[in-house]
Amino acid sequence: MNDIIIEDVSLNVSDGTSMAAFVARPKDSDKHPGIFIFQEAYGVNSHIRDVTKRFAREGFIAIAPELFHRTAHGFEGDYNDFNSTRVHTQALTNEGLLADINAINDWMHNNTKLLYDEIASVGFCMGGRVSFLANTTVKLKAAVSFYGGGITTILNRVPKIQAPQLMFWGGLDKHIDEAQINAVTSTLKSNNKVYTNVIVSNAEHAFFCDARSNYNPIAAKQAWALTLEFLYSYINKN
Repeated sequence: MNDIIIEDVSLNVSDGTSMAAFVARPKDSDKHPGIFIFQEAYGVNSHIRDVTKRFAREGFIAIAPELFHRTAHGFEGDYNDFNSTRVHTQALTNEGLLADINAINDWMHNNTKLLYDEIASVGFCMGGRVSFLANTTVKLKAAVSFYGGGITTILNRVPKIQAPQLMFWGGLDKHIDEAQINAVTSTLKSNNKVYTNVIVSNAEHAFFCDARSNYNPIAAKQAWALTLEFLYSYINKN
C-alpha cells in the first residue's frame, strides 16, 4: 500500500495543553486499525515521521504525538547532542503522559476511518517506556517497546496491562543492562501477562534508527518483520 495521506493535527489534552501530532494513513475509503507512534528523546523528527508513514503503508492509521508539547512545540533534537533533550525529558511526568495517551486514544476513537477498538502502540527509547505505559492505560490490542529505558520505574502498573507486549533490547546496550531487562520480564511473568522478549545480542541501543550511528540494518529489518507479525497476530485489519 503506497498511497498515503499525511497531515498535522492538534489535540486538546485534559490538563488544558495543546498537543501537535503527525498523522499518516492509507489513501482510501476503507476502515483501518490505528497505531500510536511514540518518539525518542529527539522529538517527532524526520525518522519518527518516516516510521509513521511506514506503518500507514502497512494499512494503519498512525499518529505520532509531540510528547514535549509542554516545553517545546515542534522540537527536533540533534542526535549528537543528547544534553539538549534533557530539559524536555526531565519535564515529563507520568501524570502528563497519561493525559497525553488518553488524548490520542480519544482522537483515534473519534476517527471515522478507525476499525473499532483495533488499536496498538509502538515506541522507541523514551517512547518505548511510553508505549509500555499506554498498555497499562487504554484498551490496546498489542504494544511494542523498542529498548524502552525507564520501564522499571512503572512496573507497579503491570497488573493493569491488557494487551500482549513485545519488547526489543540491544545486547550491547550501555544504557539498559540485563538486570533491568530481567526485572521487566520477571514482573510480567509473575503477573501472568502475555509478552515476547527479544534481545538482539550484537545490537546497541537505538539499533532501529537509520539516522543514528548505532543503526544495525540487519537487526532493524528483522525487528520490523517481527513487529508486523506480532501486530497482525492480534489486530483485525479487515
